[in-house]
Amino acid sequence: MTIEDDIAFLERVPVLRRLGAPALRILAIGCESYSVDAGQMLFSAGETADCAYVIQRGSFILRPERPRDGEIVAEAGTLLGESALLAETQRPATATAREDCVVLRISRAMFLKMLESYPDAAQRLREMIASRADQWAREMENVRAALARGAGPQ
Repeated sequence: MTIEDDIAFLERVPVLRRLGAPALRILAIGCESYSVDAGQMLFSAGETADCAYVIQRGSFILRPERPRDGEIVAEAGTLLGESALLAETQRPATATAREDCVVLRISRAMFLKMLESYPDAAQRLREMIASRADQWAREMENVRAALARGAGPQ
């Protein structure tokens, strides 16, 4: 694939598309492409995460550390480990390839350097994160209100 193909692909990833074409060009140039064979583990739950992966081809089974949380299938276009782009985190799940896959690895160091170079992209990302936090707070308040109604006198 060409850099232009990689940029076009990254533009289809919801979180990344907000960054804009100039920032995505830097990511496309700086990311690393990896092949992952069917059955091979990409990362393990509990590992320290210093990067995110975008699934370019194929799919992965994500198995959380706590089995009761259930498995998830992540397909092409999914960004795995987005929080690792901004801060050191632990992988919450083990990712195992369901088939032969190709992923793009985006390192935190490269991502942060890109944000320094493109403050407008950093601002758009900040706005998206703030919006998500507001939505999460509203959802938590709805849960709290529902629990309060259910815990009242019987």
